[in-house]
Amino acid sequence: MKLFLKTKVFPFIMQVLVRVIYLTNKKVFHHPKINKDEAYLVTFWHGELLMQPFNYQKLKPTGKVSAMISEHKDGEVITRTVEYLGIHSVRGSSSRGAAKVLISAIKEIKRGDDIAITPDGPRGPRHSVAPGVVAISKKTNAKILIFNCKPSKYWQFNSWDKFIIPKPFGTLEFFIQEPLDISSLEVEEARELIKEKMLINAMK
Repeated sequence: MKLFLKTKVFPFIMQVLVRVIYLTNKKVFHHPKINKDEAYLVTFWHGELLMQPFNYQKLKPTGKVSAMISEHKDGEVITRTVEYLGIHSVRGSSSRGAAKVLISAIKEIKRGDDIAITPDGPRGPRHSVAPGVVAISKKTNAKILIFNCKPSKYWQFNSWDKFIIPKPFGTLEFFIQEPLDISSLEVEEARELIKEKMLINAMK
């Protein structure tokens, strides 16, 4: 019963709440023009992930994106929740199943589908960039799309990622930057540049 609640009931309720929040807010999108047939590596901070499925769907209405989600038990709840919102998943992280998820992500991009990753997830530190995002980009030559979401009204948890839940009846500002090509950069240079770009429109 406990497993049923955690993997079926809770994710369903969560996605309904997320949809209600989205629908009751005014939306403003700051999006670049991109080649919609190209596969990208989508990045956003762990604390800003809640509304990002809508950011992606506005950019690529017919696109397919798979989020890299931790194999930790809480990852199952997130997986089921984002499935309702049209997001697929590949399971694993820098701390669990790293090699498996890296290979799966590379295969997805080479098939022409997008991959979404939180470079500071699943355990932080906040606003850090793990090397996995650089490795995937370099292995596939996929450009990086940096996503941010800034709600005008929100709740913020006192968690490691300062997780943001927008409040209803405000404004959601969605940002996507021009595709970032890191193919000519060394790993540490690339990580620094990604972090710098991701912080431009980040929540404090």
